[in-house]
Amino acid sequence: MGWEAWFTVVVTLVMVVAMARNVAGPDFVLLGGLTLLVTTGVVPLERATIGFSNEGMLTVAALFVVAAGVRDTGGLDAILRRLLGRPKGLTSAQLRLMTPVALVSGFLNNTPVVAMMVPVVTDWARRVRLPLSRLLIPLSYASILGGTCTLFGTSTNLVVYGMLRDHDASISLGLFDIAVLGLPAVLVGMVYVLLAAPHLLPDRTRSTQLIERPREYSVSMRVTPESPIVGQTIEDAGLRQLPGLFLVEIERESELIPAVAPETRIHAGDHLLFVGAVDSVVDLRRIRGLVPTSDQVDHLMEARPDRELLEAVVARTSSLSGQSVRDSRFRTRYGAAIIAVHRDGDRVVGKVGDIVLAAGDVLLLEAPPSFYRRHRHDPGFALVTPVEESVPPNHRKAPIALGLLASMVILSASGMLPLLTAALVAAGLMLATGCLKGTVARRSLDVRVLLAIAAAFGVGAALEDSGAAGAIGRGLVDIAVPLGPVAVLGAIYFATMVLTELVTNNAAAALMFPIVAAACDASSLPLVPAALVTMMAASASFSTPIGYQTNLMVYGPGGYRFSDFLRFGIPLQLLLATVVVTVASLLWL
Repeated sequence: MGWEAWFTVVVTLVMVVAMARNVAGPDFVLLGGLTLLVTTGVVPLERATIGFSNEGMLTVAALFVVAAGVRDTGGLDAILRRLLGRPKGLTSAQLRLMTPVALVSGFLNNTPVVAMMVPVVTDWARRVRLPLSRLLIPLSYASILGGTCTLFGTSTNLVVYGMLRDHDASISLGLFDIAVLGLPAVLVGMVYVLLAAPHLLPDRTRSTQLIERPREYSVSMRVTPESPIVGQTIEDAGLRQLPGLFLVEIERESELIPAVAPETRIHAGDHLLFVGAVDSVVDLRRIRGLVPTSDQVDHLMEARPDRELLEAVVARTSSLSGQSVRDSRFRTRYGAAIIAVHRDGDRVVGKVGDIVLAAGDVLLLEAPPSFYRRHRHDPGFALVTPVEESVPPNHRKAPIALGLLASMVILSASGMLPLLTAALVAAGLMLATGCLKGTVARRSLDVRVLLAIAAAFGVGAALEDSGAAGAIGRGLVDIAVPLGPVAVLGAIYFATMVLTELVTNNAAAALMFPIVAAACDASSLPLVPAALVTMMAASASFSTPIGYQTNLMVYGPGGYRFSDFLRFGIPLQLLLATVVVTVASLLWL
């Protein structure tokens, strides 16, 4: 290797150590390392920036927008609520999550699968009170493992198959030929996750959950006739699993049910009185057919999906002080509805219209987006703060969003359109049809993830162009050739596995295949099992967040550190290497 190769290896190792020690975020570390490689002339600028126009990075960006459109319409809420259910513990939750994800990823690209599931799993984890950090890595790993069970489960398999056909046109593989290695890997990988997660995955609760007791409100919600929870029990409707929320009573016509049992059935027109923190009120608004019962809300003219929650503090000099909500004509004056009041560290109970306001009261408002712009400097309020992600799903648009998602999947899976093209079209139509607002679409783009993906491609190009990647692969395989075919299989897997954590999966497969073919010619190893082992190893991106884009997509939302992937992924890597090489040896050698 020349100095460029050695320098690239050193820079890559320094980046890995920096990320493992959590010196900075992966986007800053990777961009810094890439800058160093460019300034020293190891990799030209046009190659270093290849990731910023890479199809994979752009696809992830478009899928962020598509996922946001599906989330904001609540399109998958009902389906996934039934699918994920209410697990009794962490192991049950991981099994419920990983099984369908692995199955679907065998037939669909795993990137859109993870993009769709991350916001859903985030909400689900909060409802069932399980740490998100113990669910998102299993989500990513299940999608990776599922992709190894079919020939088109991941593009890496198709890359190797194409090179195999170019090498020998007489060789042909069926759709499920790789499943003889993929299925054992899926089963072993899922068992490992279920057994090891409680010990090796962090229980990293968000800091916002650890601060002082949050402000509580008393909120009444009415069940509309078209609500899907009509006829369900309180337990089945999921109204007992919302964190930080308590169902106090049900008002049903002239009847008052003060002690609500889990088996109590919900009727249309029921008024449900909840006590809980503002985040829990946001969760209530996401349930289709639940609307605030304040008379002020009923008289607002704007469509409800366009309104958000805000908290406003009544100023000392405000004219609202000393007046009841009804007498203050708050709805007429401000175009907003008061749905709950908090005072002196406690919730105010009673009908909202009868509450007499006082200076310092915190008002929970439902208002159009323009309210914050108009009244954030209003002298009548000491403070106005929007509640994050409080706009309820626009369920009327859900069929459109699901139709766009299904069309994207069908068009890309059938080969009629490339995944990037299908994702861009779906994202554009999400905006054009009103499923998603432009401001929300911009916020959905996780810039840190996109920069990390783009920079990782640049570092991979440096490893490839400098000759470092090829030298690593050849060195490992050359050592094993004299030791026999089983050792060669093991070396192929290990070398490809190392490369796939340093460069992209496809690049690792492309670099390794010529080496694999030469090793088969130099030994008695058949080429087909060697190629299948290469496919499996190229997808084995478990021990670093930069190894595969789905790992990067869960890195931030899960609150992970680089070391979390090392600690949890390396044992899985070694376990799968043993399983794949053993099965391949028993079947073909």
